[in-house]
Amino acid sequence: MKRFAEEILAKIDAEIRLKNCDVNLVMDNALYMVKFIAPMYEQLKEIIISYSFPSIEDEIYFFKELKPEILSKYIYFSKVYHIELKCPDGSNDCIREYLSAELDKLTYFFRNNIEFYQYMRSKSTHLDNFYFTRKTIRTSTMPSFESFQYDTDPLFSTGYDYKAAKILCNKYLKVYLENRIANLNNVEHNIMRSSKCSTIRFTGKKNALIELGYALVSSGDINHGNIEIKEFMEYLSAIFNIDLGGYYDAYIAMKERKDQTAYLNLLTEKLSKRMKEDDDKR
Repeated sequence: MKRFAEEILAKIDAEIRLKNCDVNLVMDNALYMVKFIAPMYEQLKEIIISYSFPSIEDEIYFFKELKPEILSKYIYFSKVYHIELKCPDGSNDCIREYLSAELDKLTYFFRNNIEFYQYMRSKSTHLDNFYFTRKTIRTSTMPSFESFQYDTDPLFSTGYDYKAAKILCNKYLKVYLENRIANLNNVEHNIMRSSKCSTIRFTGKKNALIELGYALVSSGDINHGNIEIKEFMEYLSAIFNIDLGGYYDAYIAMKERKDQTAYLNLLTEKLSKRMKEDDDKR
């Protein structure tokens, strides 16, 4: 059983590296990892439900170390996906406030589970028999509805293994959220610095810039395709000092109009005209 669980962990870590999720995690990749982990986790559950551990030590090791490590990765990618899915389309200040509130939730979990957190952090073992074995069903400690849907079976959970997974997940999530906020701050800092020596503004229609933004993201030429439309719209908003909130509604309207790529067509026309005029001057 130890080898099987370790093989699952190795597959997950390899996929994380392959998808570059440890460096540049975007919403689509987070959802991909959730779907990648879920069937392996379900397979592990089916085996454990009918499995008899050869010793109490083996059972404790599985529920204290192996299962939380696997489950924490599922919870982490699931949380990142839902955080980004619910992230507002507004200004950087609005987004920063939203992400900061998510950080506060991590503090709330820590405070509500301070004794167990200290137990795990100190690498204590004297309560392992209570926390990480299934021999006693403790309804009050079983996961709440926030937990992973496959983790509510008492034959597959001691209750505290889920909390151990949440502690690991929150460590990863804290880094993700802090980096996300730092990136917002860096973009604003770079824009403010560049604005001192530049007065470049986008003076066309807002929907034109949105159309251009969607085209560039769709091309796959921005960050090798590893960028969400929301992140790029925030970037365009910052560098051109224009509010592109409501970009998705503009995109829907773009799809419904007769000339879907009107601005891109106009750009092609303008560039061709310029090239022809240059040739005529020779």
